[in-house]
Amino acid sequence: MSAPQARARARLDQPREVRRSLLPRPQYDPEAFGKFAERFARFLGTARFIVYMTIFVVAWIGWNLVAPDGLRFDPFPFIFLTLMLSLQASYAAPLILLAQNRQADRDRVQYEQDRAREERSIADTEYLSREIAGLRIALSEVATRDFLRSELQQMIKELDGRDGAPQTARHAARHRRDGDGYAG
Repeated sequence: MSAPQARARARLDQPREVRRSLLPRPQYDPEAFGKFAERFARFLGTARFIVYMTIFVVAWIGWNLVAPDGLRFDPFPFIFLTLMLSLQASYAAPLILLAQNRQADRDRVQYEQDRAREERSIADTEYLSREIAGLRIALSEVATRDFLRSELQQMIKELDGRDGAPQTARHAARHRRDGDGYAG
């Protein structure tokens, strides 16, 4: 191997060349396999599976105890049945774990989305609280309709009480401006 080939081979920032193999690489869809694992794990957790498994084991043991000697395939210690149940458990455990991992991933994504939604909700609530506080401050400085009405009524009462004759605010203003003795 020459020096440039060795340097090119040692570079970690470039992918390796694809090697050909005599054995075919398995091609499978991880999502489809994960869905299968979830369906399988969901089925294993049902009463139906327990009933089917119980019927299978009882039939197996019953056949191997009652059947004629030539038709029995697994005599009394039922070693083949034990082997079958162990094989089933050895496949079921990883599939159940895979299904649990996928569920944990979905739960984590849901938790992150819920947390982000809650943060947005809190931010919106704080913003609206600040806006309401600003509006309250602004409204306390603005004369309301009731306030204006009460002030005008008080002015009318003051003007009515000064000369004894009813006067309007415009007439009172003209009286002050002209300085004449307008009495109504």
